[in-house]
Amino acid sequence: MSTADERRETVLRTAIHAFAAKGYYGTTTSEVAARAGISQAYVYRLFPDKESLFVEVIGHCSLRMSECFATAAAAARGSGPAEVLDALGQAYARLIADRDLLMVLMQANCATSEPAIRDAVRAYYAKQVEYVRAVSGAADPEIQRFFAVGLLCNLLIALDTAAVDAPWAKTLGAGIRHF
Repeated sequence: MSTADERRETVLRTAIHAFAAKGYYGTTTSEVAARAGISQAYVYRLFPDKESLFVEVIGHCSLRMSECFATAAAAARGSGPAEVLDALGQAYARLIADRDLLMVLMQANCATSEPAIRDAVRAYYAKQVEYVRAVSGAADPEIQRFFAVGLLCNLLIALDTAAVDAPWAKTLGAGIRHF
């Protein structure tokens, strides 16, 4: 990997952390640059603007998700839809234990008023849904439920409901396993 490629990766990893903490609108490229130990001008050399950087972050997270799902599908206990979806769900639960990744995904959903970000988020979901459909052979209602539970998991982790001793938290988290 070249030095430019290494710095690009460093900026992406740094940007994930920064955007996870403060969102698209609350994060500046100067903050990302400072955290990455490079100049803001160099960030702009790698990415034309903050929006392009954020879109790349979404793509990076999508790639991590795809790799996670592919590994899980290969290790599923069987080839039926239920077994594959269970393996994918367990892998997703482990993946979102990475709070930065989880929060970036949630922040991306909140910034979809920006057309380029909305397009990137749509592409992310399209890629994941079509992969889950292809690898599991599940019917549309099963796929919809899989993603609905995944989005609920995002909320439960983001709110740290495991630390909340209240009926509403127990209701939402019933039967859902987190790591």
